[in-house]
Amino acid sequence: MTAPLTAMPPRFAITPAQIDRVMVSFYYRIRHHRVLGPVFAAHLGEDDAVWRAHEEKIGRFWKNAILREGGYQGRPMMVHRAAPDIHPEHFPQWLALFDDTAAAILPPEAAAAWSALAHRLGEAFRMGVEDARRPAGAVPRLS
Repeated sequence: MTAPLTAMPPRFAITPAQIDRVMVSFYYRIRHHRVLGPVFAAHLGEDDAVWRAHEEKIGRFWKNAILREGGYQGRPMMVHRAAPDIHPEHFPQWLALFDDTAAAILPPEAAAAWSALAHRLGEAFRMGVEDARRPAGAVPRLS
């Protein structure tokens, strides 16, 4: 007889409601950011319902990544690589805005843990975008 499967514990202490609050605040800030706002608007438009749907989708991504809830379907690396208006230099700005948002809303331990995870993913996405833009045969940049 095999042992029953148990759910993996969350990566760190945070609630789904806290994740949702960060998403709402973060995307509000994104919409008003002078560099990132136009990039997101090019993909999401101006309709508030579309932005809310995006917040919810990315919230599911984070709930899956942190709380291991499942419920997210998507290929975020491929989406970022395929968008010609997303550039490697956007990621440090995105991460700084995310860090500020998380720090303003969450307890310090949760903000630090989520920011660390976001930085690992952001660096991977930045490298993926850079790789997608690299001319054929060019040597990849490793830092």
